[in-house]
Amino acid sequence: MLELRPNCEWCDRDLHPDDLDARICSFECTFCAACANTHLNHRCPNCQGELVRRPVRPATKLVNAPASTVRVHTQKRS
Repeated sequence: MLELRPNCEWCDRDLHPDDLDARICSFECTFCAACANTHLNHRCPNCQGELVRRPVRPATKLVNAPASTVRVHTQKRS
């Protein structure tokens, strides 16, 4: 099950579980669409994997399978 991390690892923008701007790699590193498009060229800076739109978990499923509250924020790289 996906963690649904709460923020962009690049800019620290909040990303809610239903946010269509969330992007993830196969390791679930999480970024906003703006950072993925502008700074990262659709590649995860951690593993070089492809960044794709994160699926949305239905609100009814969030009750028993909540999104993560652990924020991951890496230092921006030039």
